[in-house]
Amino acid sequence: MAMLTREWPPDIYGGAGVHVQQLVGALRRTPQVSEVDVFCFGEPRPDAVARPIPPDLAAANPALQTLGVDISLVAAMGEVDIVHSHTWYANLAGHVGGLLKGVPHVMTAHSLEPLRPWKAEQLGGGYRISSWVEEACYREANAVIAVSEGMRIDLLEAYDFVDPSRTFVVHNGVDTQAFTPDAQRTFLDEHGITSPYVLFVGRITRQKGLVHLLNAARDFPDVQLVLCASSPDTPQIAAETAALIEQLRQERGPDFVRWIDTQVPHDGLRQLYSNALAFICPSIYEPLGIVNLEAMACACPVIASAVGGIPEVVVDGETGILVDLDGDSVAQFRAQLAAAVRTLVDDPELARRMGAAGRRRAIDDFDWSAIAEQTLQVYREAMD
Repeated sequence: MAMLTREWPPDIYGGAGVHVQQLVGALRRTPQVSEVDVFCFGEPRPDAVARPIPPDLAAANPALQTLGVDISLVAAMGEVDIVHSHTWYANLAGHVGGLLKGVPHVMTAHSLEPLRPWKAEQLGGGYRISSWVEEACYREANAVIAVSEGMRIDLLEAYDFVDPSRTFVVHNGVDTQAFTPDAQRTFLDEHGITSPYVLFVGRITRQKGLVHLLNAARDFPDVQLVLCASSPDTPQIAAETAALIEQLRQERGPDFVRWIDTQVPHDGLRQLYSNALAFICPSIYEPLGIVNLEAMACACPVIASAVGGIPEVVVDGETGILVDLDGDSVAQFRAQLAAAVRTLVDDPELARRMGAAGRRRAIDDFDWSAIAEQTLQVYREAMD
């Protein structure tokens, strides 16, 4: 089979890339799978077929560059029995590859372009191209996997032509051996991080709600705010984020915010999750939120917005605290984020119980071996 993705190690920057890496590993450990060939964007790799942006598209709109890479990936594809694509970046390669090889095309919905209008800031007219690609591929796909029930509902509303009987929910998972409680603090000490602190991990994009977190942090109790935030969508949002962080430092003190603007190594990330008072996910759109699973696996309670698939992961009052996001009440949302942090600061035993419950839930309900089996069943449906 062919697995088509933009991201593959060492170039993984988001949840979709983590999903593909873990899914491929789990599928390869499954007796029913003889071979999984990975096709990705970028420079050559020993464990995947990779294609860079074609030289004659070096100055083109990023959406056009994506289409160029997609076609070159299809040209490199050998004989396969099924193709599986992830995100609009690889969807066209999956669709064209399926047509060329005469095999089914399965798509995994990690997000939806109609629900991410802020991407027009990043892609300009290319957003119209990405939206067209995504819609056309969903129209023709043999089967669609949604990473949550919330994602499935959004998908069927956004693209009402998709056959519900060919749409399946297979959650994201987490490697609970790689993400496990770790009391070491070497990475924290290197970056001047002290306890108690609350943690954010994510890209600098409208979707992740970072602006809401930074505004809510004005009313946080006496904690440190640690931001692992990088890969801004645009120079404008990068400048906006930097300005809000500087304003917070002026208001709350220079050590209030610790901003790590580069990709954190795995060992450091595990330490950050494990020693945090809470992990905060203020997303305004989140099909599932794999970072929440990583935090839970490290026994860290999660404070998150109750959007998309997050309520299918975070159990309110048990593994964390969910905060309602009402588009007309941004101030209330920010106040509730601050109140949730205060709740855990005032009751560290509650935080400990939530963290332990999150670890148990990650192990019991989000194991990758079960997710691989569910994915194989979708492949069987697509081939019928």
